[in-house]
Amino acid sequence: MRKQKMYQVDAFSDTVFGGNPAAVCVLETQLDDDLMQNIAAENNLAETAFVVRRVSDYEIRWFTPTTEVALCGHATLASAHVLFTYFEHPTDTISFYSPHSGNLSVSKNKDLLTLDFPTDQITKVNPVKEILEAFDKCPLEMYKGKTDYLLLYETQNDIEQSNPNLHLLKKSNARGIIITAPGKEVDFVSRFFAPGSGVDEDPVTGSAHTTLTPFWSEKLGKTKLTAQQLSQRKGELSCELQGERVKITGKAVTYLIGDIYI
Repeated sequence: MRKQKMYQVDAFSDTVFGGNPAAVCVLETQLDDDLMQNIAAENNLAETAFVVRRVSDYEIRWFTPTTEVALCGHATLASAHVLFTYFEHPTDTISFYSPHSGNLSVSKNKDLLTLDFPTDQITKVNPVKEILEAFDKCPLEMYKGKTDYLLLYETQNDIEQSNPNLHLLKKSNARGIIITAPGKEVDFVSRFFAPGSGVDEDPVTGSAHTTLTPFWSEKLGKTKLTAQQLSQRKGELSCELQGERVKITGKAVTYLIGDIYI
């Protein structure tokens, strides 16, 4: 049995109990996949990130309680917060490498952290029966990205009042379902449901904004956007489209530091 330090961080929030919680383990060497999955299941958070130092960057992987995912924004933000705060990272930018998503980075400017992620590529699709049946109100349009579906609605009230059938959504064969509409106080609002990945509703989903940012940039005709994710915990994000990359900015705070025994 070995002892491993673990951090729990609330990402995309400036206070605890807000944003999206993620666990972060900074490892000396990579763990077996089954062990990482078991740790994530034990934590029962939307994501647990595992980070390993390499020569010039960090390899990062993300696990929900039931599966490994190809990209996760809030747990990457949380990992950067841990490395900047507790591991004295020497520069204002941390480079990550994901086996599934390639090169990623997080830069620091005072208490703001900015993700630099690749944009998602989406196409308009015909309505998917299992998804339509899961929602009380039909969307105006439906799109498909690399791993998620995006449903466009008319108003923020549509997003706030949505109560989908999660059992039906689980049959959609997608990582998650994004629902979005123009915001009242921000450029756009969204929610994210991922029952097929072990997360009924994710509080704040950084990776979903790699889909939302280019989508709303085209709709609104501008590259800098403000966003809210309207989960119970809520999250505030600033997004900027830069060609084939998206910059997503938010804050993060530590909730817990402890030791796990594995």
